[in-house]
Amino acid sequence: MLKSPAPISLIQRGTGFVHDLMPITALGGTEARIDAFDHVTIAENDGLALASVAARTGHEKPCHATLKKLLGAVPGPGKAVLHDPEAGFWMGPDQWMIGAPRDTHELLADQLTTLFGETASVTEQSGAWVCFDVTGPAMQDLCERLCAVPIRRMEAGDAQRTMIHQLGCFVIRRQDADHIRILGPRASAGSLHHALITAAHSTA
Repeated sequence: MLKSPAPISLIQRGTGFVHDLMPITALGGTEARIDAFDHVTIAENDGLALASVAARTGHEKPCHATLKKLLGAVPGPGKAVLHDPEAGFWMGPDQWMIGAPRDTHELLADQLTTLFGETASVTEQSGAWVCFDVTGPAMQDLCERLCAVPIRRMEAGDAQRTMIHQLGCFVIRRQDADHIRILGPRASAGSLHHALITAAHSTA
């Protein structure tokens, strides 16, 4: 399973040395970063386990049935199912991203592989994405500065793929009216965070 990159140091114990692995977040810290402004808060969410599910040709119906059993519904185009503890959103035809709390679902991809069996291909995604939760009264203003999603028309459970700072991202409208979740490529976490902070300053 892919995990967050970790700096490695050697600590002497007894007569030998052992690796001291320190997991870090996508932004390079030992704790998730939170940037709080008066009008909006941008919080790095390092607590998600992620895995993609793609139905295999000829197995679409049983794959859909398993997904419905897992989430309560099959997310359609532009939609997410905000189920607890597992949630999911549509990524493309017969493709979905499934997320769950990492504390309880660290082996999410393995669990889904067992659950879907031969009906779907499951790929570990936790190490590929960075997640930011944006909340506050200026969330919609900030979102409009970032990308072209119709944020003021989006409702809870709407999920849109868009470009932010030349990065392919997903924007998901959460249950609370002032909350969106943004998923972007982990390798460009710093660039995405910079875009978010810049937008926050511009809406102050």
